[in-house]
Amino acid sequence: MPSHDRGPVLKRFGDAVKSRRQSAGISQEQLAERAGLHRTYVGDIERGTRNISLRNIVRLAGALGCTPSELLRGVED
Repeated sequence: MPSHDRGPVLKRFGDAVKSRRQSAGISQEQLAERAGLHRTYVGDIERGTRNISLRNIVRLAGALGCTPSELLRGVED
C-alpha cells in the first residue's frame, strides 16, 4: 500500500482504539500502562499518526480485553 493511502486506515484504527478505551472507562495513560506503551504513543495511535507494529496491536488488544482481530474489525476499506 502506498504511504499516501495509509492515512484513512490509521485513523480508523485509532478511532477503534479510542472507542474501546472510552467504553472501558480508562484514560490514555491507563491504557498505555496496561499495554506497556508510552501515553503519547497511545495518543498518536488514536489520532492516526502512528503506523504501529503487530506486536503493539496485540499489546493494545490485550490491555483493552479484546482480541487483535476484534480491534481491527471495521478498519479495512
